[in-house]
Amino acid sequence: MTQQSVATSDKLDAAVLKVAGVVVLGAIMSILDVTVVSVAIPTFQSEFDASYARVAWTMTAYTLALATVIPLSGWAADRFGTKRLYMVALALFTIGSGLCATADTIGELIGYRVLQGLGGGMLMPLGMTIMTRAAGPHRIGRLMAVLGIPMLLGPIGGPILGGWLIDTASWHWIFLINLPIGVIALIYAQLALPKDAPEPSESFDFVGMLMLSPGLALFLYGVSSLPEAGTFADAKVWGPMLAGAALVVAFVLYSFKPRHPLLDLRLFTNRNLTIASVTLFVFIIAFMGAGLLFPSYFLQVRGESTLTAGLLMAPQGIGAMMTMPIAGMLADRVPIGRTVPFALALIVAGFFSFTQVDPQTSYWLLGGSLFVMGLGMGGTMMPIMTSALRTLQAHDVARGSTLVNILQQIGGSIGAAVMSVILTNELNGSRPIPGVTDPSGKPVTEAGLAIASQQQPELLQQMPVDPSIIERGLDFAATSFATTFWVAFALVLLTFVPAALLPRRRQPAQPLDDQAELAKAPVVIH
Repeated sequence: MTQQSVATSDKLDAAVLKVAGVVVLGAIMSILDVTVVSVAIPTFQSEFDASYARVAWTMTAYTLALATVIPLSGWAADRFGTKRLYMVALALFTIGSGLCATADTIGELIGYRVLQGLGGGMLMPLGMTIMTRAAGPHRIGRLMAVLGIPMLLGPIGGPILGGWLIDTASWHWIFLINLPIGVIALIYAQLALPKDAPEPSESFDFVGMLMLSPGLALFLYGVSSLPEAGTFADAKVWGPMLAGAALVVAFVLYSFKPRHPLLDLRLFTNRNLTIASVTLFVFIIAFMGAGLLFPSYFLQVRGESTLTAGLLMAPQGIGAMMTMPIAGMLADRVPIGRTVPFALALIVAGFFSFTQVDPQTSYWLLGGSLFVMGLGMGGTMMPIMTSALRTLQAHDVARGSTLVNILQQIGGSIGAAVMSVILTNELNGSRPIPGVTDPSGKPVTEAGLAIASQQQPELLQQMPVDPSIIERGLDFAATSFATTFWVAFALVLLTFVPAALLPRRRQPAQPLDDQAELAKAPVVIH
């Protein structure tokens, strides 16, 4: 028990898995939250009597908070220690969840989601830093695979759990469910995570923070306003986008001057990190943007309940669970440039079915397609993230994972906004029904009434219309979804371009080559 040495075995020992368990709980909580809320949007619309664009801010506000706080996590992890900061992030997320359940208005819910996002934004980059230090760069692929399986419980279980809670209890429980998980995670983190070794000598880049965090928030606010405005010409869209982009560009030019910038863009001199980040960014725009529309198709065009929509999404997560452990083991042995293109090909094959959807498309076909996409997804995301981080020096891992997480959040926000705008514009092209208006006096379109009647059949009794109008409206709505999926499909194809540049030769992980890093590295006690 007196000898300590850095782990060199490829096997994951009990000490590493104990630390990984803490990160899994935090990741499940934050991922579960995103997927649960995605199926609750129609419920929020009727509960708070708000438009889709207004309710969508329950997700956008969370993302904005994430993007604002992620740049701080690299410096804060070094300054205050990863254990202390991770527990603060868990506490913020758990408190935010409890407050969300008390919201009486859509404005209150959006505000509390910001608090949740401030905690959630730090959970993932801190978790990746803790994991990499615990396992060492040479085992990061294997560790990502082990962690990936339970982390997929969020995407699989989120829509199912959310649908069940909404159908059997109330929407409040989709947030209350986080409270016991949060308390358990806090106790577990206190017991399992190693003591912190903060580095108070590094100065904080206040100038960088004043440019980057507001810049990202403004840019993403403008992008997220697109679905409501419907056009880039609206000042609410291009104003914040231009201001945010100017601040981000100013930060990029400035960031090479200080010794310890808020976001270390010098890391992009590492070719592996750059190519992996670009590949991940393009993939996230396509896949995450379209991913939000899959349950919407089941809810709005097929008229399924939130629980059924969640169950219909399960094959994707099951497919990913099957390939993720294999991909993780391969990532430690085979260059990802030889495996990721095959995984992307599976995603393309599965995705094509969604470009052909109509109101009667077979659920067997769609379920099979989601399963094939899941197989591809399990072999894509974790290996790319592994490639991005494994060749970094140990002291750069926290900042490297921060870069990767910021790109993920920006890509996800852009993808969600672009897909929402395309779908909204397509649906707005539907034919108005003569003499039928909504409570505000606006004409009701065939597609609009058809979608509304799928969730609220009583509408057809209040405004009797020819059944052929509803049929035409559903056909139009399905075509609108198919057109949007075509755009996402083209973006997935575009991912093959940077993926072709991923490393095709095995490159060794960087050793922990100085005493300070050895002190912070994971140890096996004999």
